[in-house]
Amino acid sequence: MNFDLIVIGSGPGGYVAAIRASQLGMKVGVVERSELGGICLNWGCIPTKALLKSAQVYEYVSHAADYGITLEGEAKADFEAIVKRSRGVAEGMSKGIQFLFKKNKIELIAGTGKLKPGKTVEVTDAEGKKTELKASHIILATGARSRELPNLKQDGKKIIGYREAMNLPKQPASMVVVGSGAIGSEFAYFYNALGTKVTLVEFMPNVVPVEDEEVSKQLERSFKKAGMKVMTSSTVESVNTSGDLCKVTVKTKKGEEIIEAEIVLSAVGISTNLEGLGLEETGVSIKNGKVEVDDYYRTSVEGVYAIGDIVGGPALAHVASHEGMICVEKIAGKHVEPLNYGNIPGCTYTHPEIASVGMTEKAAREAGYEIKIGKFPFSASGKASAAGAKEGFVKVIFDAKYGEWLGAHLIGENVTEMIAEVVVARKLETTGEEIIKSVHPHPTMSEAIMEAVAAAYDEVIHI
Repeated sequence: MNFDLIVIGSGPGGYVAAIRASQLGMKVGVVERSELGGICLNWGCIPTKALLKSAQVYEYVSHAADYGITLEGEAKADFEAIVKRSRGVAEGMSKGIQFLFKKNKIELIAGTGKLKPGKTVEVTDAEGKKTELKASHIILATGARSRELPNLKQDGKKIIGYREAMNLPKQPASMVVVGSGAIGSEFAYFYNALGTKVTLVEFMPNVVPVEDEEVSKQLERSFKKAGMKVMTSSTVESVNTSGDLCKVTVKTKKGEEIIEAEIVLSAVGISTNLEGLGLEETGVSIKNGKVEVDDYYRTSVEGVYAIGDIVGGPALAHVASHEGMICVEKIAGKHVEPLNYGNIPGCTYTHPEIASVGMTEKAAREAGYEIKIGKFPFSASGKASAAGAKEGFVKVIFDAKYGEWLGAHLIGENVTEMIAEVVVARKLETTGEEIIKSVHPHPTMSEAIMEAVAAAYDEVIHI
């Protein structure tokens, strides 16, 4: 079986690369050992957002009286139904990818792919049968899995990863979440919103530690206000699972503390899926657990490429997708620019939401910039007040000398939808003056971006 392109892995990097390659006239095959759409679609981005939406609706209903709505009886969260809805959403999206593959005449080969010399991929199916495929070009897009710590071994029952967290048979009464990155914070919010007693443990001084410090502090305040216990500058030393409840020993600045919980969720990052890919046998260079690639995702072996979580850069679905498109467009001889990793938006779907792009204030100062900072609180936004969503703010950072928009950091309602304005503006090298003079609709949450930019230039009206 000969192809122009074989992609190993059908996540948001792999399936997007495959479709774009087909659009460019290539004969494409995709090797997938599990579900079409990868972790993101089946066990990550999409089903978690379905869970989080259910939690948000539950919160709305629970606070209906705040909006002048009277309900008969108390709102109750049906955990099994919430999980079932989430799985249904994921299954529907996976069928959508199947349709796109058929539409674009992409051949799906079920099995585990392994790179062999001579631009060959060996596929082993579920019954152990091996088939060899040849292609002019091969893209590795095998993604990543939940990372395990030596003192936090996952058993899938009491100590779990993100996959089990979105598919538990029943809602736990208590949970310790270890790690407050996007995955940990989102699950902490979800379970806390439904009534689980949640303790969030973070090794760094701030939750969501990659975010601007002011955003991190705001999320911590919001979490504590919602009844969550937040422990920063803390480490989980051990977990005793011998009893009915897990006994979690947490080391803090003040000493050790033992917390009891039904479930411990380990959300301490991801590990790349490189095992069994045949990289060493074929000479593909690996450094620090990642495949080494150039600006167009070419590896050290001619005709072999790598994208997504297995290469350097942010482990985000939208990053993998763009890497895949750049890779295949370069293969097809198109003129393409390397991806600007300094303009990648990051989103965390807690409540309030977080969205950011570019430099934090601390990073900008450390880089030696003289900066202008503008902030606009949602408490001063008419739309936010009307929506009952006054938590949070928009913070923007500009280079005082040349006017470059260095970064933006948002926390509040729907900010994950708002951040795209900043990404596009930075891509187009838009100035603060141009943002201020661009008419934003009123009343909207997005006005806050214009107001924050105006604040940076001492032209803000509404604060």
